[in-house]
Parts: sequence; structure tokens; C-alpha cells
Amino acid sequence: MSNKLSSLTVLMVSDLAKAQTFYREVLGFNVTDWWVERGGLEGVALKLFQAAEPSDVKPNPRPSGGGYAVDIQVYTDTWAQLDALCEEFRSKGAVIAVEPFIIPEGGPWKEFVVKDLDGYHLAFGGIDGEPGEA
Repeated sequence: MSNKLSSLTVLMVSDLAKAQTFYREVLGFNVTDWWVERGGLEGVALKLFQAAEPSDVKPNPRPSGGGYAVDIQVYTDTWAQLDALCEEFRSKGAVIAVEPFIIPEGGPWKEFVVKDLDGYHLAFGGIDGEPGEA
């Protein structure tokens, strides 16, 4: 695990072996016994734990005002990197829960969301260049 990380996200999963396979084979992460990291996505690390009961797996609910749930937000440096990730994930069978979209304000910002086997939502997004450039 990288020494640059100051925190990581812990996910309780219903089947540790299946989760490890998903993060390795579908999302292209480096997976050890519990650690999950991917080169090119600085500061992103997860730790997977086997849940004692299925009810212990608790992805975030959707916000009350609508929209979609996010459990993990991953930042990319460019939209080219973002688009490549989306196509890579899609080609490996990932569920794209929210197709890529652009929010003009504050960037502009572009994002898409992947849903994992336990219903956790990983949002991948970023600005392309400096804010205000388009």
C-alpha cells in the first residue's frame, strides 16, 4: 500500500472472494488479501472485509432530494482518462449505474458511476484542465 495515502475506505462485502475478483478483473485494481488500489488513481485505496451477515453490507442510500448514491468518489486528471476508464469498465461487464454526464458549473465537471456486486457506487469524475477551461 502506498505511503502517500492519509485515509482509505473500508467496505463490508457479502462475499470477499467475489469482491476481490470484481475489483481485480472488472475494475483493474491491484488486489491483495484486503487492499484494493489502482495505479493512475492517486490517493484511492479500499479495504475489503467479509461481512458476518448480508445485512452488514450497507451502501449509502440515495439522497432525499433525488439523484444517485455515492459511496466512493474517485478523481481523474483528465476527461480522456475518465472516458477510457468508463469504456474499460463497460468492456469488462461493469454496471454503469450513471452514464457519463457533464455539469457545466464548477469545472466543468464530468462524471459516471459504477455499481459493484454489493451495490456500492463508485463515482469517477473530474475537470479537464483548470476550472473555467472548456
